[in-house]
Amino acid sequence: MMKEATKLLIVDDLAENLRALNAIIRADDRAVYQATSGEEALALLLEHDFALAILDVQMPGMDGFELAELMRGTDKTRHIPIVFVSAAGRELNYAFKGYETGAVDFLYKPLDPDAVKSKVNVFVDLHCQRQEIRRRAEEQEALVGQLNATQDELRRALRMRDEFMSMVAHELRTPLNTLYLETQMRKLQLDRGNMAAFDAPQLQRMVARDDRQIQAMIRLIDDMLDVSRIHSGILSIRPSAAELAGLLQRLTEDLARQAADAGSSIRLHAAQAVTGWWDEFRIEQVIINLLTNALRYGGGKPIEVRLAADSKEARVQVIDQGAGIPEDMLPRIFEPYERGPSNAAPAGLGLGLYISRQLAEAHGGTLTVCSKPGEGSCFMLTLPRTEAPPP
Repeated sequence: MMKEATKLLIVDDLAENLRALNAIIRADDRAVYQATSGEEALALLLEHDFALAILDVQMPGMDGFELAELMRGTDKTRHIPIVFVSAAGRELNYAFKGYETGAVDFLYKPLDPDAVKSKVNVFVDLHCQRQEIRRRAEEQEALVGQLNATQDELRRALRMRDEFMSMVAHELRTPLNTLYLETQMRKLQLDRGNMAAFDAPQLQRMVARDDRQIQAMIRLIDDMLDVSRIHSGILSIRPSAAELAGLLQRLTEDLARQAADAGSSIRLHAAQAVTGWWDEFRIEQVIINLLTNALRYGGGKPIEVRLAADSKEARVQVIDQGAGIPEDMLPRIFEPYERGPSNAAPAGLGLGLYISRQLAEAHGGTLTVCSKPGEGSCFMLTLPRTEAPPP
């Protein structure tokens, strides 16, 4: 990276004096700016950051002392070292007045080139040192900011890990407790020799209850396995010919009972068959996640599922009329372990939307959400309609 030239300002109403002074102080790593009046100098001072200003005392209009006072009264320029130059005799006591206005040195004409070079070199070196200190301070501040951000991320990761372990324990404990109680009840009936408790209808109900609890644990374990595959980069899809309208019809019918238990209903709008080359099992997984979320957070109001398509893509919308998603949660809604607001009685591990978006993207599609508090939410799955690959 090229080093920026150090800027110096010289002010004198006589052009020959400017040329002479410029010849003394110029160098390859310096940029010397010249002004022939106080007004012209002020314009340059407000535009550039100078390492040193060399001012002639006696100038028509605004003299060097007045310019120095203006410089000291402005935040941008008050830190610039000032060196006065004067052709007047020492008996006028200009040096004393110059130091009163904040000058760091006072030189008399004719100038000693070696002395001027030496003094300018000192102030240039000081300026470079200040710039380096400022640069290092900014780098340290940026580094501290990065460390703080990393520390916050680590705290968040640890908190999410603890919450995740707690959620896993809770979600596994519920079906396991139910299975355990069922087993204890059956053991008690067997110990009492009460075989009537195991007639065909009762056995069917027992098997159905067992199946629900086992399926709940399988879904939980499958979700965790999917997250592990996503993190490992080995989540795979197996596309084949699939038809979305029929798939949506079957899923909405399967979840009709669950919707009724939640005081809701699911209405499907799919006017025509939509075919494509997708992994039907994975698309079903996404739709179930969206419908389950809609039932959980939809406030018992009807849910709509809409299917539309053109030659390039198919779009599935799942729309609820619930409380909606707070604006501050929208950027995080597809992150792992994020769940709905606490007042909505969230359940599960908060993995469904994360996995669903990854599955949508694995198909070359997208999963997005539009939501406003009090107006419900609309999740839209978009899938490209690609041709079947050659054999």
